[in-house]
Amino acid sequence: MSGTTSPVKVMILDKEYLISCSDEERDQLRTAVDLLNDKMLEMKNAGSVIGTERIAVMTALNITHELLDYKQKNQDYTSRIDITLKRLQGKINNALVRESQLDIEDPISQGG
Repeated sequence: MSGTTSPVKVMILDKEYLISCSDEERDQLRTAVDLLNDKMLEMKNAGSVIGTERIAVMTALNITHELLDYKQKNQDYTSRIDITLKRLQGKINNALVRESQLDIEDPISQGG
């Protein structure tokens, strides 16, 4: 990893911006720019918001809402997985305890 950064030209709503970025992050930056530009164009073409600054703010709010929604769904999913894993771990532990008790109660299996 070089750690060096260089300016990258990007276009958002027909305006050019120079963004300092490392070579390793360049593809991810371009993907982010494409998504942002698409979302801003959607907002602009909807016609309900006028002005680049307002379009940017409304787009940022929409993207933030999507991110928070995703995080909440991910947290809910993770929580359900944790509960399921704990339940399964309990069943495994109970089965191991029963198996251990059967070994102790059955002298034939112990060679006696």
